Amino acid sequence: MMIASAEGYRLTMAPAQKKVILRTFAGVLAWGYLPQGGFLRDREVDLMGVDGRITSFPIKTIKRIAYVRDFNLDDTADPERIGRMTFPARPRGDGVWLKLTFRDDEVLEGLATLDLGFTDSLLDDHGLFLTPPDPRANTLRLFVPRPALKSLEVLGFITAPSRRHAGRLKSSVTPDTQPNLFGE
Repeated sequence: MMIASAEGYRLTMAPAQKKVILRTFAGVLAWGYLPQGGFLRDREVDLMGVDGRITSFPIKTIKRIAYVRDFNLDDTADPERIGRMTFPARPRGDGVWLKLTFRDDEVLEGLATLDLGFTDSLLDDHGLFLTPPDPRANTLRLFVPRPALKSLEVLGFITAPSRRHAGRLKSSVTPDTQPNLFGE
């Protein structure tokens, strides 16, 4: 599907556009649609607004992009409704537990998946996708551009309990400790 922009050039839309709220460091909020990945071109994000117009935002001005359930257009203070900014205890999901400090000293924790997308984003210096601490909040997922960060701290690597225990059991069980079941 092709969309004509106000500038006259044409952009190719991804087949699955998701609802997002883009927040800049200048306090600008923009509601619109983006694909789940691959939306960064020439260090800019082209956001298709709710009115169908394409607006470009330089990545260095973006604080975060929130993939949301609802737009909450009437709320101009906190339409993302992230909820908690930090985990109250150890996260329940799998991934890398990160603590981000933004350029304006705001702190946010989240879980990033440890896959090729995570390592590619670190190598390309684009940004990170995170799952926020509150799973019931309006925000399902966040994209944080690398230029928005002052610091990034790895708090831990979280794996499923079954994987952790399976590894421990394998290492603690040796042939000498197993009983001889058949008397051989």
